[in-house]
Amino acid sequence: MRKVYLDHAATTPLHPEVLSLMYEFMRDTFGNPSSVHSFGREAKKFIEEARQKVADLIGAKPEEIYFTSGGTEADNIAIIGTAMARRKKGNHIITSAIEHHAVIETCEYLAKNGFEVTFLPVDKYGIVNPDDVAGAIRKETVLVTIMHANNEIGTIQPIAEIGRITREHGVALHSDAVQTLAKIPVNVDDLGVDLLSLSAHKIYGPKGIGALYARKGMRLQPIMHGGGQERKLRSGTENTPGIVGFGKAAEVGGREMEQESARVKGLRDKLIGRVLAEIPSVTLNGHPEQRLPNNANVSIALVEGESLVLSLDLEGVAVSSGSACSSGSLQPSHVLKALGLPHEMMHGSLRMTLGRANSEEDIDYVVEALKKIAVRLRSFSPLAQPVHS
Repeated sequence: MRKVYLDHAATTPLHPEVLSLMYEFMRDTFGNPSSVHSFGREAKKFIEEARQKVADLIGAKPEEIYFTSGGTEADNIAIIGTAMARRKKGNHIITSAIEHHAVIETCEYLAKNGFEVTFLPVDKYGIVNPDDVAGAIRKETVLVTIMHANNEIGTIQPIAEIGRITREHGVALHSDAVQTLAKIPVNVDDLGVDLLSLSAHKIYGPKGIGALYARKGMRLQPIMHGGGQERKLRSGTENTPGIVGFGKAAEVGGREMEQESARVKGLRDKLIGRVLAEIPSVTLNGHPEQRLPNNANVSIALVEGESLVLSLDLEGVAVSSGSACSSGSLQPSHVLKALGLPHEMMHGSLRMTLGRANSEEDIDYVVEALKKIAVRLRSFSPLAQPVHS
């Protein structure tokens, strides 16, 4: 049986270069970066080299990069840290209805603690209208947080246009770029962001390490207190092996992005094209063109998404239904609800996200397996008879 991994939006395997460097580092270097002796200084040198590599990938300065435990912590520091630092200015935050739970639940937390949050709608493709952002800004607004691209449907947001609006109004802009880093160009000046969340394990780096970009001059209140290792913003002994791995993943990602994204986009287009053409009553979720090069999210009518995932798993194919971060819930995806999809289409969603190990043969195998599975699952429902008769 062929094994095909199509869940790269959930996580990615370690790149061989990342694994090799992390192994060498963990074998030879163990000092605490805060120690002044040679063991500590050596570890600190590796951290600063990694910081430079991450900064280079997004067009930032190394001193604007703060390492965190992942994208979720970066989102929390950006949102809560900005809100608390600017509380005397105002108490209003703007976000969208399709953000990652790390953003939505952080905003909801603030809403329970004296802040007002506006959740902007999206169109049928999952795009936030910049005019809606402009219309929602008021004198009390301290932060706009809109993701760079959606983790479920892959739609890319017009962040640069939103950034021009927030700058005109003197409002801070945060964007979660966890899904876009090393897949499409991410440049903080081009996007006009003040804060950007990043994660290593989405770009063939290790889990448990991420970063927050904070533009020079941004005031943030720490949300975790202690030794202040990351220049007083983020306390805790650094995850040095993880940081080293993140730096290497950023370096490799920047080097391979253009060629690999074009290759994966070709596979994605083949996958989407065949699924839409060869399986009846299937719709594409997200924007047909303004989407991540590796993301294919479809809804198959009259089939339950979890059944699709489990059936494909039995064929050796790993995919997800909605967001892997919220799996286990029987509630339909909040992202698909925001798109206005009918109930039966929301429950039949399938997210397939490609990566560097996938091939043309993988796509052919997945499509053939999915065709058989759709027929079989639909045969269980009398409502499906007109679909495949």
